[in-house]
Amino acid sequence: MDVLKENIKNLAEVYSANLKGKIEARTEEMKADDNSHYLIYRVLGITPEEGQLIDSHQNTGRFLYKYAGSFLEEAATLCLNYKFPEGIKTKVENTIGQRPKTFEIDFLNANDAIEIKWRDATTDGDHITKEHTRVQVIRVHGYKPIRVMFYYPQREQAIRIQQTLKTLYAGVEGEYYGGEEAWEYIKTYSGVDLKLILTEIANERTPQDGN
Repeated sequence: MDVLKENIKNLAEVYSANLKGKIEARTEEMKADDNSHYLIYRVLGITPEEGQLIDSHQNTGRFLYKYAGSFLEEAATLCLNYKFPEGIKTKVENTIGQRPKTFEIDFLNANDAIEIKWRDATTDGDHITKEHTRVQVIRVHGYKPIRVMFYYPQREQAIRIQQTLKTLYAGVEGEYYGGEEAWEYIKTYSGVDLKLILTEIANERTPQDGN
């Protein structure tokens, strides 16, 4: 278990360094950006200084979301592989439709086809159709579709889509775990308390008041 904790900690270091590098590079690139669109910002009452700050935060946020999601999904996979070293990432052929040609399974362990998401904030109705096809295809291949999503989206429409997806999984005798249930699922399934490990790492890197 100590080795696993160290591996997750090292993974966090790599992602942190890469994120910092991306942000610094993009910040440097933005110095040469065409800021003529600030005219529209000004029309809407946003000063050039405020506009620059907003653009900077928007770019940083895009990188942060991408790296946060990839890190958490990879850390969860490390936990699953700790208990089930034979588990693999794989693809299955789409036997129902033509697009996409294949669907990816993040972690296949025996008949358990686990999809790992840090957060799914989509509000696109087509997402439901694609996911419905996906779980049906996984069932056709003889696997049980299992969705593990650590954080619920904030917007009402996106939350409704997640509720629909939960019903879809139940309809094919799959399993859906969101929010705190997702952390508990990983803990029960792998025997690893991932949330505790990440909390310890977070407190080491960015201590909160009282810690």
